[in-house]
Amino acid sequence: MPFAPVLHAEWIKIRTLRSLWGALAAILVCTTAFSALAAADADDSDPLFSVFFGISFGQVAAIAFGTTAVSSEFRGGALRLTLAAVPDRGRWFAAKATAVALPALAVGLLTGFVTLLVGRSALGASAPGWAEGVRGAVGCGLHLMLMALFAAGLAAVLRSGVATLSVLIPFLLIVSFVVGDLSGGVADFLPDRAGQVALHSTWDGALGPWSGLAVTALWASAALVAGGWSVRRRDA
Repeated sequence: MPFAPVLHAEWIKIRTLRSLWGALAAILVCTTAFSALAAADADDSDPLFSVFFGISFGQVAAIAFGTTAVSSEFRGGALRLTLAAVPDRGRWFAAKATAVALPALAVGLLTGFVTLLVGRSALGASAPGWAEGVRGAVGCGLHLMLMALFAAGLAAVLRSGVATLSVLIPFLLIVSFVVGDLSGGVADFLPDRAGQVALHSTWDGALGPWSGLAVTALWASAALVAGGWSVRRRDA
């Protein structure tokens, strides 16, 4: 079967699941709301990150989106029906990943630019310049998409939404901060922290804005490769 019809079928699945629309909406709402609150009380040390502070919460919604989009296939024998229609498992998983990436990127970019406008309004004269702000908005969109794909790949490996979220949510909210406090150099290469370099005005670590996103992209790619291997090798 050609790739386009498979992608279209996967998009229909995403479009018809209310939980996925809720997760996408939460990306925008959480990022914008928490960023606005942070910007209202921010200092001038890093105005760009003050604008995009809420991405720490928005990426949790992005992970929920990627996880749910894939883990729903492993409930109630849904994957067996899918593979009966699309026997090429590699093509199906590529279509699934694409169907996750495109709406996540679209909502991520929308979130980035809405957050930028709200943050600049809240910061007033201390707001970052437009060039730096646009870089942050694009970085925000890319980071959110990559975190959704990272979660999608891990969900394909673990075959459970609960298991995937049980691993990733504590990692983001607890482990990443603890590792960051104990060993800053290593923590810079964690997927959530590396991608957020693009949201800082200045950064003392080894990575820059685009190299940080590249590191997060490597994490997402590794998770997708592992997920694709799991889908190919394990029984439906």
